[in-house]
Amino acid sequence: IQGKSVEVSNIVDIRKEYNREIAMRISSNINSQNKFYTDLNGYQIQPRMTMSKLPLQANVYPMTTMAYIQDAENRLSLLSAQSLGVSSLKSGQIEVIMDRRLMQDDNRGLDQGVHDNKITASLFRILLEKRSAVNMEEEKKSVSFPSLLSHITSSFLNHPIISMAEKVYMPTLQLLGEFSPLQSSLPCDIHLVNLRTIQSKVDGKHPDEAALILHRKGFDCHFSHRDTGLFCSTTQGKILVQKLFSKFTVTSFIPSSLSLMHSPPDAHNISEIKLSPMEISTFRIQLR
Repeated sequence: IQGKSVEVSNIVDIRKEYNREIAMRISSNINSQNKFYTDLNGYQIQPRMTMSKLPLQANVYPMTTMAYIQDAENRLSLLSAQSLGVSSLKSGQIEVIMDRRLMQDDNRGLDQGVHDNKITASLFRILLEKRSAVNMEEEKKSVSFPSLLSHITSSFLNHPIISMAEKVYMPTLQLLGEFSPLQSSLPCDIHLVNLRTIQSKVDGKHPDEAALILHRKGFDCHFSHRDTGLFCSTTQGKILVQKLFSKFTVTSFIPSSLSLMHSPPDAHNISEIKLSPMEISTFRIQLR
């Protein structure tokens, strides 16, 4: 999957500059005209329009995880590991504001210049994809969706694997060579947000419940999944509970609110998970 995109790593140091803004520009021959797309907190994609009558700063929008431009044949996506400002001042271009250093107030509410700049590292991935069977009437809609490949690539950037090791040697502690609690990989469009134990109501007692939070992502179907390196599949948001874990038996699986404080009035033990696109669902589970 990582071989389908180009990684770009930048280190910006403008501590010795004065009244400078550093940007990275990506140019292509994509006929995007004055339209580009940015994400909202990594959950939704919003179309943006570049208006020449407005000043430059009015055409810069926040990018949390990704931005892209497209035409009827291709899409160029910029996937980011950090939140930055993005624009598309000309057709086929994407500009990312990396850092800025001002010696005076810019009348944006800070009431002073920006003098405390640090050496800043940034990480991106550039993904070029071919589109197929595009209905141009759909381009006029107020929503857009990333491809399944861009979702997975963005997950590599924003959810890296963190390995932790025990520093103190304990002869009685036997570490496992591997631990795979799931029977198989989750569907490509379902992201495991969290799986954690719930604190027991009685002090000193081991908890008997865990919280499972799943997010089903919406994706654009106008992209081929062939030769993308994806070994998982999509199941229309359905997962059988008894086939979820391999080393545990699920004794209870009940839907809950996102905060785990409440359960729906008609909540009951379910045997199949059904997730809608663009939704986050939380469950209280008991394992043995």
